[in-house]
Amino acid sequence: MKKLFVMAPLFALLVALGAVASEVKLEGVKCLIAGRPIAADKAADYKGAKVYFCCGNCLGKFNKVAKPFAAKANRQLVGTSQAKQKACPLSGAPCNVSVEDGVKIGFCCNNCLGKYNDATAEERLNFVFSDAAFAKGFEVNKARE
Repeated sequence: MKKLFVMAPLFALLVALGAVASEVKLEGVKCLIAGRPIAADKAADYKGAKVYFCCGNCLGKFNKVAKPFAAKANRQLVGTSQAKQKACPLSGAPCNVSVEDGVKIGFCCNNCLGKYNDATAEERLNFVFSDAAFAKGFEVNKARE
């Protein structure tokens, strides 16, 4: 019985810490279509998480055809802490080096980091956050119910 009294508060603490760790971080997030600050109530379901928009027009545009916005949507999932990196997005190997570009991005080696650094901003976005790269290097956090 004493174990139950000790374990119950510990379990409650772990659940509370898990809920805090899985919170979506919306501060400073920009609409992936218009580039303006997002509205928390303008969101679309995407890959088991949410992507956020500034207005109903951008939300409607995304809901109509999401594919052209996939890389930006994937990046927003990482930026809002709804997805985390699990491997190098170029090779799928474990990460050893990283760069900060609005979000922390890890790479397996200086070769992959060099390819990223040599690319234009648009190429970088697609190198790291295209659907194929996202599948290799990131995973969406499991929703807590």
